[in-house]
Amino acid sequence: MERITILHTNDLHSHFENWPRIRRYLATTRQQAEQAGDTVYTFDLGDNIDRVHPVSEATVGQKNIELMNQIGYDAATIGNNEGLGFMRAQLDHLYDHANFPVILGNILTGDTHEQPEWAIDHQIFTTPAGTRMLVLGLTAPYHLTYPLAGWQPIAVNPALTRLLEAYTGQFDVCVLLSHLGLDVDRQIAKRFPAVTVIIGSHTHHLLKHGEQDNHSLLAAAGKWGRYVGRITLDLEDHQLQRAQAGVVETATLPEQSGDAAEIGALDDLGKSILSEQRVAKLPVAMEADPVGHPRLVQEGLHAVAEYAGTQAAILNAGLFLHDLPSGVVNQNQLHQLLPHNMHVMKITLSGYDLWRLIQEFELARLFLRYFPQKGMGFRGKIFGEINYLGIAYDAKTHEVTWRGEPLSPTKQYTIAGLDHYLFIPFFPTISIVGQNQILYEDLLREVFAKYLAKHYPLT
Repeated sequence: MERITILHTNDLHSHFENWPRIRRYLATTRQQAEQAGDTVYTFDLGDNIDRVHPVSEATVGQKNIELMNQIGYDAATIGNNEGLGFMRAQLDHLYDHANFPVILGNILTGDTHEQPEWAIDHQIFTTPAGTRMLVLGLTAPYHLTYPLAGWQPIAVNPALTRLLEAYTGQFDVCVLLSHLGLDVDRQIAKRFPAVTVIIGSHTHHLLKHGEQDNHSLLAAAGKWGRYVGRITLDLEDHQLQRAQAGVVETATLPEQSGDAAEIGALDDLGKSILSEQRVAKLPVAMEADPVGHPRLVQEGLHAVAEYAGTQAAILNAGLFLHDLPSGVVNQNQLHQLLPHNMHVMKITLSGYDLWRLIQEFELARLFLRYFPQKGMGFRGKIFGEINYLGIAYDAKTHEVTWRGEPLSPTKQYTIAGLDHYLFIPFFPTISIVGQNQILYEDLLREVFAKYLAKHYPLT
């Protein structure tokens, strides 16, 4: 009998508060399992990086890679935070100093349609007993946004079909590092019996004891490093006899005296680097109010309209998380103000469709004012009050005006908003009939920084 032990992490999202305990657990468990005669592999499933943390922002993810190097991962794949949180020029160098391979089989370069230089489409590990373990990695193929970042995503089924056909006969066990989500993992288990183990992530699901689905064992360890996964595969003559999955809760692992200082130092380092980057000098303080129409939102409306080259804009006040004091503003303040992973988007509609879109905003206004929005790039607390620039709405007559003039039903109008509004379900007109152009080069806070630097220069 032969035993393979697989340890796995996923969706850390730069939540370093659990990192010291995770690191010690992985090292100790690997040592104990190897002493018991197991062959041990350690994998990460992606979304390790989240630019909401100041040190991930300040180092363009390099500090995350430095910390991952401490583990001795045997391989990792990427999540959408790595794949879409950076432009291609940044992602091309994210793993320059990684001591582990990146396995990714469904993202190609956007121009030449080739495998990225920083990734391989598979790896075959051979155990001391001679068992061949094929490891594949797939990430959620966002077909709308990956091309904007410089990549060509490949759908899951054709990508996995090609990979399994390419390496058929070369493996005894197949492990998929999946950043696809639980529903897709279950579909893969039904359609691809050759996949022995599917280690899941992306939807932050937790399978405390795994899930057996047809020929495949599904495993998943939640989010934010709250759990670490452990899988055991028992084989005889290279044939799988038993597969089990479980997790350990990191809160139950012992702390050490230096943990808090290490975690705090990461936060301090990021803030220190960002604080040195001066942006603008404000003559007056600019207040935030998530349920009102404050100065910061008005400045934000002008910033996105100017960036998109439009005469009108829409923003929700919950985007702006704190006031900006008068005086010099630095990148750390802007990062804390707008930590969101979202971009400006130009939306072109006919006058009638723009009228309908504003009705949708108005119907949702009271509901969204205190709505605890989560995900889709949003890193705040509530959606907040809806604010317009260049657009007015009469609640009695339901009339919408454009810069003081009635809308012409057939005329085309272009407004500036956020790609976030396309991805949440409250404003269907945008996705149904909008001609939408996501301006992907800059994050919202980078757009706002450029606006402040131009209109409130340091000198």
